[in-house]
Amino acid sequence: MIDWNSIDTVLLDMDGTLLDLHFDNYFWMEHLPRLYAEKHQISQEESSAHLHQQTSSKQGTLDWYSLDHWSERLDMDIPTLKLEVRHLINLRPYTTEFLTQLHHSHRDVVMVTNAHRKTLNIKMDKVDITHWFDRVVVSHDLDAPKEEQAFWHKLQALHPFDPKRTLLIDDTESILDSAQRYGIVHLLTLLQPDSQRQKRIDTRFPGIHHFDEIMPNGVSGEKHT
Repeated sequence: MIDWNSIDTVLLDMDGTLLDLHFDNYFWMEHLPRLYAEKHQISQEESSAHLHQQTSSKQGTLDWYSLDHWSERLDMDIPTLKLEVRHLINLRPYTTEFLTQLHHSHRDVVMVTNAHRKTLNIKMDKVDITHWFDRVVVSHDLDAPKEEQAFWHKLQALHPFDPKRTLLIDDTESILDSAQRYGIVHLLTLLQPDSQRQKRIDTRFPGIHHFDEIMPNGVSGEKHT
């Protein structure tokens, strides 16, 4: 599926790619609606409908991913509420093995995430994998989400890479679309970002179930500095 000899840079999404998306889905679709319903004395169904209406209008924007935005908008301390279910934060299978092999190869390995930095900190406090990366790029710091071309242009200016020799693995197809428009050639998605949901069968990009399917075995090379 991947010719590793054609890859110099590996860009990896966090939620739904390196980490199980179950934590995020559970928080936004079950935990928060229940707490919001209690706060406003409404049914959980009404709460879920209201929150869906509020959040869907922001999908694909930085606000969608911003804990500060939703804390203010909903008058709830979202980071603190996330800590209540942090036990659900887990790595996806074979993530550590995959990152280990990449780290010991010659490739530049970069985490590119739309997650708010407060979200990143909560998750890395539970499963710190940042030491496997050459750098971690948060879209809020670039003032553009990965869905926008501006993100890739700013990433290029900050950390130059050859799009033709770059692999992006991400579970969101609108982000893969954006990367493809920018010119990134090697694109993969995840078939089951949330371990508690059914495997996706209608992805428009090549997909993998777990990283053991694409381990860069036998591809050596000294790490450049």
